[in-house]
Amino acid sequence: MRVSKWALAATSALSIVAASDALAATELSWWHAMTGANNETVERLAKEFNESQSEYKIVPVFKGTYGETLNAGIAAFRSKQAPAILQVFDAGSGVMLGAEGAVVPVVDVLKKGGYEFNKDQYLPGIVAYYSKPDGTMLSFPFNSSSPILYYNKDAFSKAGLDAEKPPATWPEVFEAAKKIKASGAANCGFTSTWLTWIQTENFSAWNNVPYGTNENGLAGLDVELKIDAPLFVEHFQSIADLAKDGTFRYGGRTSEAKQLFMSGECAILTESSGGLGDIVKSGINYGVGQLPYYEGHGPQNTIPGGASLWVFAGKEDAEYKGVAEFFHFLSKTETQAKLHQVSGYLPVTLAAYEETKKSGFYEKNPGRETPIRQMMGKAPTENSKGVRLVNLPQVRDILNEQFEAMLAGQKDAKAALTEGVEKANAAIAAAVGN
Repeated sequence: MRVSKWALAATSALSIVAASDALAATELSWWHAMTGANNETVERLAKEFNESQSEYKIVPVFKGTYGETLNAGIAAFRSKQAPAILQVFDAGSGVMLGAEGAVVPVVDVLKKGGYEFNKDQYLPGIVAYYSKPDGTMLSFPFNSSSPILYYNKDAFSKAGLDAEKPPATWPEVFEAAKKIKASGAANCGFTSTWLTWIQTENFSAWNNVPYGTNENGLAGLDVELKIDAPLFVEHFQSIADLAKDGTFRYGGRTSEAKQLFMSGECAILTESSGGLGDIVKSGINYGVGQLPYYEGHGPQNTIPGGASLWVFAGKEDAEYKGVAEFFHFLSKTETQAKLHQVSGYLPVTLAAYEETKKSGFYEKNPGRETPIRQMMGKAPTENSKGVRLVNLPQVRDILNEQFEAMLAGQKDAKAALTEGVEKANAAIAAAVGN
């Protein structure tokens, strides 16, 4: 029987396609919320992993803000179209912890890839935050951060302040902000990103005062907030007073205020250590200080912010093995050290921290060790282990509404915090079924 050239060509083409399919890498979608310099880091990490082997391909997909990314992941899981990996911000941890059937703990994912998770290799505060009370690690800590103080050295000098000495306490911050505004060194003295995460959650931990009952939610779901206590009222009233003449300027609910600092509009900023990449790129002459505190209360220890990587249930074994390989890659000392040094996020492994110290990086870059020391300086108390609510994103929204009304001059700090606590407590009780 004669076989035509066309038939032979078709058979050959099909063989090539079949071989290509057999060799094709398993694609793993990674939904994330990184923007700016941090998005560049995500893309670089995916590229480096993909080039390091040929079995798996990480595909980063930007899904919007942290809240939008969490909601997109939940919706995708319900429609059976979930990504392999979902980046979830710290406030969403309680939501994911309550969805055990929807996720596979990272310890189990690593086992599927032939790896064992050893918590002693990771920074203790970070491991504790993303684990069950029994120590089971549920998600992989990707971009962990701590809030710190950034300040504009040029503005400090123009205002007659010591450009090499950042303010250490909140009263010092407020006085410096007034001098900067009065001198014309900057149009605004002080601003802050994330009023909820920095000025309530970390404020309580750093000053060792309770955010809520039940160890801020780590010891039980039934939580009542305590952020209407006198120290919080004093703090927020000071900010509200500064806002009256523009000495404090509100930027927004998340990281928007960072732009006010990078543009030179505001001279002092409290922001995540993870915001460092964009601040460096801005070219501003900046300095770094620890998060301010109140004498007689702090400093205690800060709690992690940023986000971790969660893995959904219902995937094929090949996908889990690929995710395990990717997490193993992210855990490598050289990967973690580089990620820490270029982004400002904390190294999640102790080996990466030690490697960075040995390299002389902190000596050449004063202040870059500050967020790590803040988190590791003291053993956590019941007030400073973290905050875990089943509906923390909702609670943050409730509090933000009150802060915005306060900063607009519609109510004082006591009224804002009292109403915020009442509404938040009602929302928590409804979420846990009380």
